[in-house]
Amino acid sequence: MLEELKQAVYKANMELPKKNLVKYTWGNVSGIDRNKGLFVIKPSGIDYSLLKPEDLVVVDLEGNQVEGKYCPSSDTATHLELYKAFSKIGAIVHTHSLWATIWAQAGRSIPCYGTTQADCFYGEIPCTRELTAEEIEKNYEKNTGLVIVETFRKKNPLYLPGVLCISHGPFAWGKDPAEAVYNSVVIEQCAKMAYHTEALNHNIIQINQILLDKHFLRKHGENAYYGQI
Repeated sequence: MLEELKQAVYKANMELPKKNLVKYTWGNVSGIDRNKGLFVIKPSGIDYSLLKPEDLVVVDLEGNQVEGKYCPSSDTATHLELYKAFSKIGAIVHTHSLWATIWAQAGRSIPCYGTTQADCFYGEIPCTRELTAEEIEKNYEKNTGLVIVETFRKKNPLYLPGVLCISHGPFAWGKDPAEAVYNSVVIEQCAKMAYHTEALNHNIIQINQILLDKHFLRKHGENAYYGQI
């Protein structure tokens, strides 16, 4: 079932340690087949060195396991809420990558200081609010997804393809698993760059809006012209 999607999700999962985004089992990738209403996700707690495509788990949009010998990722309920709320995304990545997690633990959004971030994110990468005690104690993973959705009530998830969960770490998404991993790499790189930028210049302000518009929209806008047509 969903063999082609499994291969794409497997390949994306295997990119995470290669890109130095995960240690041990601290991450997961999923991808969705919108026509079938099913998504494929990494199983919980399986080391990347042991992971095989056939180990991936298929889940429906009610959260039911449809296929797989292992339990799905403990973050499955978070992925589910994002797929339900963001109808145009095709894949999700969660990691505890070093620099992005530092910003998440600090409870700070990542400001957009330059064109590297502006090429992929239309402004700062937001950080969620803290979950309440009740949200943590009951349906924690689902509520993690819901607080991300809440953070994006007035934001376009296609223009800001990632978020920091406070005290936790980054989630990113894209049209497919490869793009979701790409956006995860961008978040990590921008987190590192922003940290050092602030260390060098305590009075730094975010990128000029005109320059932000130019860099983001030339790649993602209606009249985009970056790359080969």
